[in-house]
Amino acid sequence: MYEAERGLFDLRRGRPLHVVAGEAGGAVTGVLLATAEGLTHETLSLLRSVSEGPIRLSVTHHRAHAMGLTPSPPAGHVDRTAGHHTGDVSLLVDADASPGAIWKMASERPRDGAASADICAASVPEIAGLTLSRLGELLPAVVSVPLGEPLDRELQSRLDSRTILTVSAEQIAALAANVQVEVTHVSDGPVPLEEAEDARFVCFREANGILEHVAILIGARETWPDPVPVRLHSACLTGDLFGSLRCDCGQQLRGSLRVFSARGGGVLLYLAQEGRSIGLGNKLRAYTLQQEGLDTVDADCTLGFGPDERRYDAAVQMLRYLQVGPIQLLTNNPEKVRALQSGGIEVADRRPLYGTLNRHNLPYVKAKVDRAGHWLTDMLSGPIRGKRS
Repeated sequence: MYEAERGLFDLRRGRPLHVVAGEAGGAVTGVLLATAEGLTHETLSLLRSVSEGPIRLSVTHHRAHAMGLTPSPPAGHVDRTAGHHTGDVSLLVDADASPGAIWKMASERPRDGAASADICAASVPEIAGLTLSRLGELLPAVVSVPLGEPLDRELQSRLDSRTILTVSAEQIAALAANVQVEVTHVSDGPVPLEEAEDARFVCFREANGILEHVAILIGARETWPDPVPVRLHSACLTGDLFGSLRCDCGQQLRGSLRVFSARGGGVLLYLAQEGRSIGLGNKLRAYTLQQEGLDTVDADCTLGFGPDERRYDAAVQMLRYLQVGPIQLLTNNPEKVRALQSGGIEVADRRPLYGTLNRHNLPYVKAKVDRAGHWLTDMLSGPIRGKRS
């Protein structure tokens, strides 16, 4: 799995990757691939120089459906760690296509005529590349060329010197299948807050060393009510820090702290899951698509992601480490309740947590209700700030 972890790092740096897959009978197929995100003329020229085969753009089944290339994905969410889906496809790219043109194919809202693209099922190495890009919170779209034997001399030299890494699809699949998150306590210290002066921050790091999460403990443990109020809050830079009107995240964050303070304490788990775990860059891309008329779910799927890429394994591990339970969960999201209960955390009660409606976040809140089943009907029936009654 180590090679797959380094491969993820290389993709995030914009480097190409040699991905191979074993087949029945001992045959091995391989591709040289790079992500559509950050694709340069130099990398594209390298791909063209090492293979006589066509350049292919591989996208997820979510993106393929948004482009009108495949039927609707089957019911049920396929998360970012669950590996590939049989609907992942590859499109042939024009021989003279530029990085910019490929980027548009991979990310822009599809227009009329997209459904006529020449497509085929993505190969195992291409699917592995898509999986790795999703794990790295990159746009899930990869550009690749097939490789034959013998390999191009320049490519072989780079592989021998390990300036281009070889990773097997099996190694990537093993990394993706490792869904049990282990968190390690890193440090903690007092951090008085405006809403709660008696607060302590506890930092946790996932075992792979990539993500860090924070538990904010409000009040002394002996003063906590029973059940303990708990909030699982996914990081939202735009809402939490800058007060974005597109969402209610910042209001929920500060509202939960006020609830904890008023009730004698509680625990807020601040999880590194920006944009439902698609990352800040993709979240901003989704905002642009929402500006064009798509709702939150359709915008994410247009970029190639599922309706919600978040997992809550880290939250379960953090609560176990802190020995917190039974809990009163402050949430409007049924999936959070299910995830904690499945992880063995006793959710004795649930308390709603509403923000304020405005003309910017109204579509966002409606999508939560209509597309994800969030318990926000009461909030939708309330007044819209800044709108005359």
